[in-house]
Amino acid sequence: MDEDRRVADLSEVPDDATLLVTLRPVGDVADDTGDVGADDAGDPEVEALLIRLSDGVAAYRNYCQHWTDVRLNKGDGGFVRNGEIFCRKHGATFEGGSGYCNFGPCEGATLDRVAVTAEDGAVYLTDEEYEFVRVGPAERDEEAGGSRIDFTGN
Repeated sequence: MDEDRRVADLSEVPDDATLLVTLRPVGDVADDTGDVGADDAGDPEVEALLIRLSDGVAAYRNYCQHWTDVRLNKGDGGFVRNGEIFCRKHGATFEGGSGYCNFGPCEGATLDRVAVTAEDGAVYLTDEEYEFVRVGPAERDEEAGGSRIDFTGN
């Protein structure tokens, strides 16, 4: 695989959380989603979360389908339970392998997939719509979704 498309070592993707990465979109991106930021030059950045699966890794844009200003991973590893990504704002769960919401107010919706592959102990970005920037959050002026009470009462 092309080393410029390398995102992380497979061992960096935890079993019980998600790994947050920043990507640069090659085309247009929706700017009303919570995972969108901008670098110092003003170019858009988006976030993706990686989740470990029994047969590899999947990646999705880092926002909930119910409230698109809510990030699923705020830089703290996100929350994964029984192979499902959990939205702490309202308790929705998304299947790790498909991104399908099987419980919560956005039940039936699907997270936006970002194509990745695991090969030779590393995770590579294979989605031509994005370029890899870094592990960690996108730059933004303020926290997205901070005005709403989350599932934990915060």
